[in-house]
Amino acid sequence: MLRDQAVYLAYATGWSAVRRMPERSAYALFDRIADQQWRSRGSGVRRLEANLARVLGPVPPEQLREVSREGVRSYMRYWCDAFRLPGWDAGRIDAFDLRGLDQAAADLDSGRGVVLALPHAGNWDHAGAMVSARVAPVTTVAERLEPERLYEAFVGFRTSLGMRILGLGDDGVYERLAQAASGGGLVALLADRDLSARGVDVTFFGERARFPAGPAALAIDTGAAVRPTVLFRDGDVNAGQVGPPVEVPTEGDRRSRIAAVTQAIATAFEAGLAAHPTDWHMLQRLWLADLDPARLAARDAEGA
Repeated sequence: MLRDQAVYLAYATGWSAVRRMPERSAYALFDRIADQQWRSRGSGVRRLEANLARVLGPVPPEQLREVSREGVRSYMRYWCDAFRLPGWDAGRIDAFDLRGLDQAAADLDSGRGVVLALPHAGNWDHAGAMVSARVAPVTTVAERLEPERLYEAFVGFRTSLGMRILGLGDDGVYERLAQAASGGGLVALLADRDLSARGVDVTFFGERARFPAGPAALAIDTGAAVRPTVLFRDGDVNAGQVGPPVEVPTEGDRRSRIAAVTQAIATAFEAGLAAHPTDWHMLQRLWLADLDPARLAARDAEGA
């Protein structure tokens, strides 16, 4: 209980104090925090480097370390942005450079739903706020956090930016996502790490990983266009690229069709992350070779 209270107070302090700091001082502070974490080489940094090693391929250790340093800085800039974003005006929010958004907007204008499938990269809160204001409200799913007050604070934060938030694991989440997509709405889902027992095995940078099935299932069940979207930093600007819609097979059973669409999403992510590796905020285990075998078997049994 005391730990939960401390975690909540830390985030609440961040939202209030960091927002009031001069901008240059705030980002300089978060760069220093990032460098301190990077030098300490804690478990998150080591996991980030192990993940980046797959993206970069065989590179000298010093190059991997430099990329990981920039990766930790990128991750901390995301948090600084998040703490300061509620104080940004409409012009600052609209400054997100999301290339290809007009094509997704054209889908919506035609009455077709759109699912933006994203990896954990760049600043998805800023992107969600901009898209919700400029194109259509974004419906998305938030991972439940502990303590509950912290989860509620994040939901309130994202709702205040114009997004519609569903809780991961809540009853009827998929049905509500499908309703939004089939009704010509816009859904955005993080799609590079499976948190359920129903994920799909894909080949990702030459190894087996498990991705969520949700974006592919929505495409098949609702006819929505699934567009892989990778977010990143372009100099001092939050930016991203909305890709072309993934081709959805018309033949085969539902399971094989979901697998094909999910693999296409993984392949699209490879290109985007290879171009912007420092903006991939994946500090958790992702590839099957890194997962605990017993836990993986239990998840497989649960999803069977």
